[in-house]
Amino acid sequence: MSDLLLLAAACGAGMLNAAAGGGSFLTLPALVAAGMPAAVANATGTLALLPGYLTGAWALRRDIAQSGPGSLARLSGIALAGGSAGAMLLLWTSGGVFRSVAPWLLLFATALFLCAPLMPRMARGRVLSPGATAGGLFAVSLYGGYFNGGMGIMLLALFGMSGRGDFTAINGLKNLLSGVLTVVAAVVYVAGGLVEWREAGVMAVGATVGGFAGARLARRVPVAVMRAAVVLVGISMSVFMFLKT
Repeated sequence: MSDLLLLAAACGAGMLNAAAGGGSFLTLPALVAAGMPAAVANATGTLALLPGYLTGAWALRRDIAQSGPGSLARLSGIALAGGSAGAMLLLWTSGGVFRSVAPWLLLFATALFLCAPLMPRMARGRVLSPGATAGGLFAVSLYGGYFNGGMGIMLLALFGMSGRGDFTAINGLKNLLSGVLTVVAAVVYVAGGLVEWREAGVMAVGATVGGFAGARLARRVPVAVMRAAVVLVGISMSVFMFLKT
């Protein structure tokens, strides 16, 4: 029964990540519900979602190409640096500390997603400079390497204010960079012994299927509908994590 729960949660998470973000709203609570410590659940769920990021990026590869190879290489390097630093921070954080902050991080990510449409208005039409975009990407990658939840939401907001094309192109870039920083974070997690391989394998299957389907779904479902669904999931899972804590 627990494997079916993990498979279903990962499939839904892969769809959310590919279409809008917020997949960890499902994977982290599912793994905690299966009896896994919060820090281990976070690392295991992050590794399991990696195939979903990659398949989501592949499905939108033509849109990602709009950024150009030089820009992609620079952004990928920043994501690698930030993701590895965040993953190291998770290794240095005690399990009790992470268990206490995880519900708050989920709630923060949900609130951020809810407020995401207001961010471009708050910028008053100004486009972020390349330096500000790079600094923002490093900060988001650091957060993503540590927690992962809500990372895609932050990347969408960041690139939305940096003038990098339409939503589909930005979404593809988000999937690609999420995959890049998750790769290096997963390497650190594995080296630190935080990954449960059997559960990660079960969830990876669901995330792969969900990631490909979610990228296609993003072209057909209105953004407002996807955002409402993610916010509802985020609030529900935040409450669950507070109760577990």
